[in-house]
Amino acid sequence: MKILRIILCSFYLILFLTGALNAQVQQDTVIDGVVGIVGGNVILKSDIENQYLQIRSQGNIQGTAPKLKCQIFEGLLFQKLLLHQSQVDSITVTDSQVELEMDRRMRYFIAQAGTPDRLEEHFGKSLLEIKNELRDVIKEQMLTEQAQQKITKDVSVTPSEVKSFFRKIPKDSIPLINSEFEIGVIVKQPAIGESEKQEAKDKLKNFKERITKGDDFSTLAVLYSEDPGSSKQGGDLGMFKRGEMRPEFEAAAFRLKPAEVSDIVETEDGYHLIQMIERRGEYINVRHILVQTKVSPVNLNKAKIFLDSVAALIMNNKTTYDVAVIQFSDDPGKNSGGLMINPVSGNSKFEANQIDAKVFFIIDKLKEGEVSAPVITNDRGKQDYRIYFLKSRTKPHQADLEEDYSRIQQMALEKKKQDIIDEWITNKMNSTYISIMDDFRYCSFQRKWIKN
Repeated sequence: MKILRIILCSFYLILFLTGALNAQVQQDTVIDGVVGIVGGNVILKSDIENQYLQIRSQGNIQGTAPKLKCQIFEGLLFQKLLLHQSQVDSITVTDSQVELEMDRRMRYFIAQAGTPDRLEEHFGKSLLEIKNELRDVIKEQMLTEQAQQKITKDVSVTPSEVKSFFRKIPKDSIPLINSEFEIGVIVKQPAIGESEKQEAKDKLKNFKERITKGDDFSTLAVLYSEDPGSSKQGGDLGMFKRGEMRPEFEAAAFRLKPAEVSDIVETEDGYHLIQMIERRGEYINVRHILVQTKVSPVNLNKAKIFLDSVAALIMNNKTTYDVAVIQFSDDPGKNSGGLMINPVSGNSKFEANQIDAKVFFIIDKLKEGEVSAPVITNDRGKQDYRIYFLKSRTKPHQADLEEDYSRIQQMALEKKKQDIIDEWITNKMNSTYISIMDDFRYCSFQRKWIKN
């Protein structure tokens, strides 16, 4: 079933991931036709060929081409079985749900391509045409996801089931757990004085005067903008719609006419001048010049001295880290205990390779319960001081039922869900119309999809 899950996950992005470009080029050479039917849902030969070409373009082929195509086909049979079940259960998704998901993916595709124009160039289609083709694909994915979630939504595991699952793992197959760290951080943002703010505004006033007199906005952005992501492109931010930028930035940008330049706009990133490039439906493209306020050396040093005193309080047991982070940290995440959150796992535990190298260099020298000396950081041009707290550090070890219970519990839950899905597939295969054409009746499937 592992290959089915992999294929199912990749199916919906097949035409839009970078590797799919090669498949698009070759698609015209594929002789299309129906090769399978599940319920009333068909599988086309081109569905299989496109996935095969995409996998091949990424160098991920293992085994022979016919064998891989059979695996792809079986994944699609499972996907269509889920789609059929969503239709039987009258599962629906709203147009607004589909549009929200499509917008999210379009932002990703544009970011991967670099610019909207490059995305259009890759596919030889407009953004509107790409969205129109993507809409049905996304809707089908959302329906099948809901169908699969419905099958396993009430699944849970008891402690006895977790123990039984763990005991059945062969000793040489028990997973190795790498060292894991829990790291806290207290942030002190230096005060920014009015003179520093005025200095940034004066720079932008000067730039706007130069633009009014004929200087090129793009050239000024390349030379002076402090946004590293867009300055090299002349400040060009690419296409975006409402909800993707800072609210103050969007409010000013969407009011502009083509070639018009905004007044100075303040956001938490700094101060901006914005110029409208074009409006395309609900999307706009603008360029901007960002000037960030600079912290004075005096205020920067005050932040360092302040955190020195906080670190001393913790290390001398005058206060605890938990109390200090609430009282003294400027980090918005302090209300969750001031622990850094791993974006991969969603919890507070990091493996060494998941920690920024500069942070790891600091916390690797600490013992559990210790805090570091203040460290200056520069995030997107904004300076602050931080002290790091090592809450816990585990040693590499084979998974242990007591120490790693939550991890083993999740493994047991996933195994139980997979068993239920396997059973569901077997039952539904017997009560659903399934037809496989001669092209793929030679396949050695994991399951008995061919009924006669």
